[in-house]
Amino acid sequence: MLHPRLIALLLAPLPFGAALPASAQDAPAAQVPAVPAPAALTAEQMPPIPLEMAERARPYLEARGAGFAGWDPNTRAVLISTRFANVPQLHRVEAPMGARTQISFEAEPVRGSYAPAKGDVLLVTKDRGGDEYFQLHALKDGRLTLLTDGKSRNQPNAWSKDGELVAFSSTRRNGVDSDLYVMNPRDPASARIVHESKGGGWAVIAFTPDKQSVFVADYNSVQDVDLYRLDLASGAMTPIGDPAAEVAFGGMEIAPDGTIWVTSDQGSDFQRLGRLDPASGAFSPVSRETWDVDSFDLSDDGTTIVYVVNEAGSDRMRIMDVASGKVAKVDALPAGLIGGVEIAPWGEIGFSFSSAKSAADVWSLDPKTMQLTRWTQSETGGLDAGVNVEPRIVTTKSFDGLEVSGLLYLPDPAKFPGKRPLIVSVHGGPEGQSTAGFQGRNNYLLNELGIGVFYPNVRGSTGYGKTFVSLDNGPFKREDSVRDMEALIDAVRADPAVDPARVGLSGGSYGGYMCYAAAVQLKDKLTATQCTVAISNFVSFLENTNPYRQDLRRVEYGDERDPVQRAKLTEISPLTRVSEIEKPMFVITGANDPRVPKSEADQMVAAIRANGGEAWHLVAADEGHGFAKKANSDYAFLAQLVFWEKHLLGK
Repeated sequence: MLHPRLIALLLAPLPFGAALPASAQDAPAAQVPAVPAPAALTAEQMPPIPLEMAERARPYLEARGAGFAGWDPNTRAVLISTRFANVPQLHRVEAPMGARTQISFEAEPVRGSYAPAKGDVLLVTKDRGGDEYFQLHALKDGRLTLLTDGKSRNQPNAWSKDGELVAFSSTRRNGVDSDLYVMNPRDPASARIVHESKGGGWAVIAFTPDKQSVFVADYNSVQDVDLYRLDLASGAMTPIGDPAAEVAFGGMEIAPDGTIWVTSDQGSDFQRLGRLDPASGAFSPVSRETWDVDSFDLSDDGTTIVYVVNEAGSDRMRIMDVASGKVAKVDALPAGLIGGVEIAPWGEIGFSFSSAKSAADVWSLDPKTMQLTRWTQSETGGLDAGVNVEPRIVTTKSFDGLEVSGLLYLPDPAKFPGKRPLIVSVHGGPEGQSTAGFQGRNNYLLNELGIGVFYPNVRGSTGYGKTFVSLDNGPFKREDSVRDMEALIDAVRADPAVDPARVGLSGGSYGGYMCYAAAVQLKDKLTATQCTVAISNFVSFLENTNPYRQDLRRVEYGDERDPVQRAKLTEISPLTRVSEIEKPMFVITGANDPRVPKSEADQMVAAIRANGGEAWHLVAADEGHGFAKKANSDYAFLAQLVFWEKHLLGK
């Protein structure tokens, strides 16, 4: 649904803010009717967005997806997250392809899950305006009951198998450290702290069946996760394995016979599925995949495991019979993205799936018959998603011989012959990966404007092994990823279908840093840049990011408190070389961003303008690290279309 103010303007005969002329004699030149900015947005030094553009793009703005959020153990309904109005809310679907019945009605996005086994509590998390200070609530009859203090940052962790207890992490003690709590959500007063932590990466990942202990993970980095066993009565914390070892662990499931299943890169460059010895910390791999096992779930009876393999940015599902070790492939699903995998108490596997030709929807699989069942079919604005183009993988060698790759989407050459303009879109993280999912509104670029899109995966990206993900760590390796980006841009500019004189670049978060860096270092290869919630100065970013994140980010980027590292961080910061930015830039910012503060954008925009450069700036007062509200994201997308039509299409 479009913002009500936008709907009103689409029907109005006069442009927003226009007044009737005093007389025909002194009437101003005809103005193009413009889209009004939502109330929370401030648009600085930007041209108006023509209403006609909004009309053309509207179907692409109306696509929605549905994410699987869990099973109701009592009714066998599925819980889904989808957006009918401005933000995603929780809905129930009682039967495959049944009605999506909305059950939460908040102004902010919410997430939730049913208590396992019991299903009598629906636990929900919500923040305010993207500030990420999440609170836990119980949802009933459309209303939320607050379970936490309303001030600190709270994150739900694991449920006990019987649904009696839930663990969560909270910064309520000092605003920085993620202490661990256990609570019966039916009685908020039962919440008690079970471990005072040091750092922001602590979480409970599983309860023992008797609920006397929990397993705890301390996330230091994507390559280093320490595991512990915590006795809930005494508070004794026992390490599992050697905390000094640099090993990553993923999810944990405990079988009825006590077997502990995890994913880990111990002894491998990739994450594998296997068994963990809680005494020694020894990991015994079971899966034999040559790519990362990204997620998994174990059936309640311990007989079946479903796991998801990330094969070069596309997900593949596997079903393993625990007794025999036999693995079956789910070949009926095309290349795409699989999320939220959960085995119901009765054995059915629920998950969400999206692909280039399908918006995210909820599916289930019967592991006995391998029959797939579709539960939702999300709207795509009336558009035929079957015409959407699929990507091809582009690989090249970087400056040091490292192979890097990306996903290239090109418009239909029959509709758009000749060399086409291109937008390079860099993912955030940097511990992230561009993957082959649904393009959503970006299909407008491909299908209507004939602009290609390329998603590079430079060193530091996940999905290519722990060696690859570590190659950009610290300030002295940071710009190696920029050189990877340059190599990949050179490769796609050489493609016969791409116009090398019309290439733009966009990125958000860490990808926003890459965007700023490209504006400095790769300006001769680019026509313009669009940078979102972006790091402009590593020192000011590390000093001002939310305190619970500081140590986690220092592991990745460097420690600004060390004089040598501080000097290097300053040297490689795009703000240091802002005088070299010559091409137009569009910056998008969330005023409540706890990760990359708004000040990072403010100082970059001010410096570019002080040098006489062109810098559009769009700020949302009610958003954080990215735009979650449809009215805001619609306007931001339309503004980007104006920017790219001007600088890539010459309109």
